[in-house]
Parts: sequence; structure tokens; C-alpha cells
Amino acid sequence: MAEAAVADRPAVTLPDAQTVTEVRHWTDRLFSFRCTRPKSLRFRSGEFVMIGLPGENGKPLLRAYSIASPNWDDELEFYSIKVPDGPLTSRLQHIREGDEIILRPKPVGTLVHDALLPGERLWLLATGTGVAPFASLMRDPETYERFGTVVMMHTCREAAELEYGRELVESLADDPLIGEVVRGRLLYYPTTTREVSARMGRITDNLTSGKVFEDLGLPKMDPATDRAMICGSLAFNIDVKTVLEGFGLNEGANSDPKEFVVEKAFVGEGI
Repeated sequence: MAEAAVADRPAVTLPDAQTVTEVRHWTDRLFSFRCTRPKSLRFRSGEFVMIGLPGENGKPLLRAYSIASPNWDDELEFYSIKVPDGPLTSRLQHIREGDEIILRPKPVGTLVHDALLPGERLWLLATGTGVAPFASLMRDPETYERFGTVVMMHTCREAAELEYGRELVESLADDPLIGEVVRGRLLYYPTTTREVSARMGRITDNLTSGKVFEDLGLPKMDPATDRAMICGSLAFNIDVKTVLEGFGLNEGANSDPKEFVVEKAFVGEGI
């Protein structure tokens, strides 16, 4: 859908409409945007909501999107892939400030603190736009109240695709709310799998080889001290789950907290 067509479309008339306040394109495949937040919306950092646009038949076209902003933010932030033939993102990627989107304010998700047992270290393991829920958790003071060290492992094909996460992590040290507690406690480990960069390799390989532990000066994962959250493609989630189970960690849920959790509603390539 052409950008002009989106700009000219009529405003959403549904009660769940929210106004876009900012849009940023990071690469030709990735973009983020912010929108107004319903006054009644309460969510736990790491949860997701349904967002979208009106469909051609008049029915809303909705997909699950992790909220990238922390729960204290006055606005909501989302980070998305662009899929040329995707039913939603082929149109959503053209939104501009002042446009409206549909947002169903019923947050749910597994990537929340309540689903994990207390521990010393929290590992956030993501590929691509799977970093979105962790963008929320990294900005939440509760994360640092619960864990002494937070490790953000983010892997993409090319360095430019890491920019959203890198810029966020680097800004946290000067954040007026959590800057003081973040310094020295948030460890960032970005890697690429296609483009040559300072650090390369898949998250699974860097965990199983022990390279990440050596590079960061940390002991290998131990179910007595380490907790983890996983967000990426279905194949990635399965592979990392197997690796964590190899370290002795068990999968938990909101109703049964354990050592790691997996996001099961991650938006993939077909959107």
C-alpha cells in the first residue's frame, strides 16, 4: 500500500483507536513507533497487546505486539519488522505522526517477572524484533530490584539491525529514573550472524561454547542463580529452550514460576 494511500485513509472510528506520536525507520526492514496510551491501560513490562489497522472488509486486522516501552511510560512504543506482502505491516510501516491505529488494551504474556523464580542473574535472549519486550524490561526499575545482573544478548544478521537495541542500552546509563541502578549491572552482548562485526555467532552457539561467559567474565548458567527469557522466531525459541534445559533450567509460567520463560506470541515474518 502506498504511503499516500495510508495518509489519506479516514481516521479509525473504533473506540480502541490511538494516535501515533512518533515513527522511526531503523533500516529498510525495521521500524519503531510510539502512540498514545489509554488512561485505563495497566500492564506488566514484557507483556503484549493486539494492535492493527482497519481491514479492507471493515474488520480490524490485528496482530500481537510486545510493548517496548516500560510500564511507567505515558506513551506506548512498538518495534516491528516490515514485510512487503504482510497483511498488516505492508500498511503499518507507512504510518506517520497523527495517524491512528487500533489497540486492544488487554495485555497478556509470559515474559514477566512473576513467571520467574528469584535469582542473581537475568538473561534476556532475543533475535530481531524479539528485543521489543526486553526494551520494556530493561527500563523497568523492578528488573534491577529482582536481579543483581541483567545480560542482554541480541543477535541479528547485520549490524544495522542491532541499532535499536544498542541505542536504547547506551541511553540507559544517563536515564534520570534508572541510570544510577543500571550502571555496571546491565551487560550488553550484541552479535551478528551474516555481517562481519566485533562479535559474531548465534546465541545458541555462544552459550553452548561458553564464549559469552568468557567474554563477560561470568560463570556458566546455573539453575540456582540464573534466570532467562527468550523471544524470537519459533525455531530460535525451541533451540534456545533446549540449550537452557541442558544447563538444568526449567520452563516456567505465570502460574508456575521456574528458571526461564518463552514468549509464545512473538510476531514473525508473515505479518
